[in-house]
Amino acid sequence: MKLLKPLNHIKIVPRWIIFSFDIAISACAFIFAFTLYNNFQLDSFSKIDFSIEFLFCMSLTALSFLVFRLYSGIVRYTSAVDSIRILSTIVFTAIIMFIAKLLLIALAIPVNIPLNLIIIYALFAFTGLTTYRTCIKIFFQYTKSTRNGRKNAVVFGAGDLGIAVKRTFEHDFRSEKTIVAYIDDNEEKIGKSIDGLKIYSSKEFPRMIKKYGIDELIIASSNIDIDNKNMIIDIALEQNINVLTLPPVNKILNGDLSPAQIKQVRIEDLLERAPIQISNEKLFDQLRGKRVLVTGAAGSIGSEISKQLSKYEPQMIILCDQAESPLHNLQLDLQDLYKNQIYHTFIADIRSEERMRQLFETFKPHFVYHAAAYKHVPMMENHPSEGVKTNVFGTYLLANLSVEFDIQKFVFVSTDKAVNPTNIMGATKRIAEKYVQSLNEYLSTQNGIKSTRFITTRFGNVLGSNGSVIPRFRDQIEKGGPVTVTHPDITRYFMTIPEACQLVIEAGNMGQGGEIFVFDMGKSVKIVDLAKKMIRLSGYVPFKDIEIKFTGLRPGEKLYEELLNDLENTLPTHHEKIMIAKVRGNDFNRVKEEVLNLSKALESHNNLNIVRQMKVMVPEFLSQNSIYEQLDKEKMASLNP
Repeated sequence: MKLLKPLNHIKIVPRWIIFSFDIAISACAFIFAFTLYNNFQLDSFSKIDFSIEFLFCMSLTALSFLVFRLYSGIVRYTSAVDSIRILSTIVFTAIIMFIAKLLLIALAIPVNIPLNLIIIYALFAFTGLTTYRTCIKIFFQYTKSTRNGRKNAVVFGAGDLGIAVKRTFEHDFRSEKTIVAYIDDNEEKIGKSIDGLKIYSSKEFPRMIKKYGIDELIIASSNIDIDNKNMIIDIALEQNINVLTLPPVNKILNGDLSPAQIKQVRIEDLLERAPIQISNEKLFDQLRGKRVLVTGAAGSIGSEISKQLSKYEPQMIILCDQAESPLHNLQLDLQDLYKNQIYHTFIADIRSEERMRQLFETFKPHFVYHAAAYKHVPMMENHPSEGVKTNVFGTYLLANLSVEFDIQKFVFVSTDKAVNPTNIMGATKRIAEKYVQSLNEYLSTQNGIKSTRFITTRFGNVLGSNGSVIPRFRDQIEKGGPVTVTHPDITRYFMTIPEACQLVIEAGNMGQGGEIFVFDMGKSVKIVDLAKKMIRLSGYVPFKDIEIKFTGLRPGEKLYEELLNDLENTLPTHHEKIMIAKVRGNDFNRVKEEVLNLSKALESHNNLNIVRQMKVMVPEFLSQNSIYEQLDKEKMASLNP
């Protein structure tokens, strides 16, 4: 083994050496061909014909090698493409020899190499050149496989991507990875082999771990069933097997996959669900040529909504946010993606009536997607007045302006925390929901008046959004821990940002006004299990390499989120992942009066007064782990004197 180690560091040899090797192999091939042609009569080598024919063949062979640049390939990386190039070179050589033979005969020059000898030589030359290249490749692969620290990897996906992964590591002799087998769930492939590597079913993965001593699993297919992929990754993580994945196919240009592109699988990949199908034609009909306003455009949800709206060719997308740099960067990114789309950035606070009115007067949008909001639960518990100003009165202002300027549809992005709220943030969202719903109902009763339709969408946490738990865990893991979880039993629903925004746009398309659309969030995820999985994905062992620390529920936080409150039920829509929540109706005049009372409470600058009025407006709002629990006790005491 020690003798083989220096060979791992052999540099790429000069081209003239490869050319010399090729000529030497060709010379041997001619000698074998000449011997076979002369029935192994060794005395034929002493005749002058041998010298003439040998020099004739080697000269034309060398010329062909130069024309086809056969020496330019790196021998240790020989592939099927190189074999085809060798074959082309040899065929060209044979043709040139045959043409030269005809010319010499025509010119009566006494050099007459037999046609049979040319054919035998071509066969021997091709065999020799491919064999010696293959032997060198196998030799280098063997030296690679004998290194200390070698990692056995199995590839999930025996298609073009899987083969590309194998070839990538074969051509990278600095890599410690050796592909030992494939996994695929295509029944037609199971039991067969690719490049000598057997293809197994995913059901055989536990047995393969012991058989091959697998260190790494590489996901190299985008067509794997989500549940099956998660199952096999869970098995891998339990066995401390490193899990890697490939970039999207559109980022692998011309099949040129590099080892640097094969990276650790992310937790977002494991929480993904089946792709969503939406009615693109209807969205084109609704949005093409229209002006669309997106508030909170620089945020994680707003930016993705802006990106997805761009597919439907609106006349203009107005990007409204008060965050200057993120808004600027968003415009540049969108302009790169959709060069023909018109974007206009508008820096403003949605609470400013003057700026919002200026926006509506200037651009006269047809549709509004309202995503601007304060959303951090603990922050809003400490600053309820700011939460109310933005989430309630920002929505109030935009809704009223939308009616005044005859907006066709107003799509309000709400949250699952608005259901039976236990915190300020959820309560502010519920108040905003009540206002836009009651306003929609009020407008629908005004006969003969063209009214704005208000649609509410409600969903849970999105993966990777600003301030979400996943980026927080990732930072903590990178710092060596501990990973902080508020409670061992806390659960949350998760959805990817693109998926959530697709459903928001689709709900806005199908909404007729007044609905609260609830999204299928899938199964709730236990946060401590999420933390454990993220630690394992990073190559560490939970509670051993990285500690998990329970810090206690934060102000306003509850153990689990709900998508519907107790008095609501749902109706299906044509989209399996979107339901309509049947909610209690609210009288517009009463809601408006309550909102005005909330405005007066704001003027007192007294948080208790503000929250007390919020609890009047949302009777189901019961604070948890918060200083405002005293208000609930006061209310109970007044009801039970």
